Amino acid sequence: MTIKKIHYISGLTITLFVGLHLFNHSLSVWGAEKHIEMMNTLRLFYRNLFVETILLLAVFTQIVSGLKLFKTNRKTAVSYFEKLQIWTGLYLAFFFIIHLSAVLGGRHVLQLDTNFYFGVAGLNAFPFNLFFVPYYGLAILSFFGHVAAIHNKKMKKSVLGLTPNQQSALIVALGFILTIFIFYGLTNHFNGVTIPKEYEVLIGKSL
Repeated sequence: MTIKKIHYISGLTITLFVGLHLFNHSLSVWGAEKHIEMMNTLRLFYRNLFVETILLLAVFTQIVSGLKLFKTNRKTAVSYFEKLQIWTGLYLAFFFIIHLSAVLGGRHVLQLDTNFYFGVAGLNAFPFNLFFVPYYGLAILSFFGHVAAIHNKKMKKSVLGLTPNQQSALIVALGFILTIFIFYGLTNHFNGVTIPKEYEVLIGKSL
């Protein structure tokens, strides 16, 4: 099996989880309780040794194969979407390494429930939000940009009068809209979220 095929299969596995994850985040628009309620439901499916092992292996495979493909393709990429694919892939590799390390550290070292409040602590506290806003924002945009680039490469037909390029541009646009929508929820409609005491350690405050 080629590196491209392995990368594609691991990517599909991750895309399924990320799709559920972003859906979960979008529910924060209706409050932290709704977000946590859905997260607890989804955890029944993915918070177990079997599924988590598959996801971690998929991420590891995606990073290793992606970096190899980056070295090869960055010299031959010509079109906008070819360049978009390799650079969004590079950022996603960086994000997965940092994000997974943080979540596993929060769960096993800090003994925290890595729920809504774990994820939004940095987003809702200055000066940490100066890092976390672009960090999370670029992650969502990179995900949609990467999907759009792959769609552009594989789609050969027009749909509803839209060419493959236009379809891919629409995917990127939807990514921008969803990013704003999710930030709107994760920041309590841009009014800020009150962080519970046990999570203040994440923003430099002692318990």
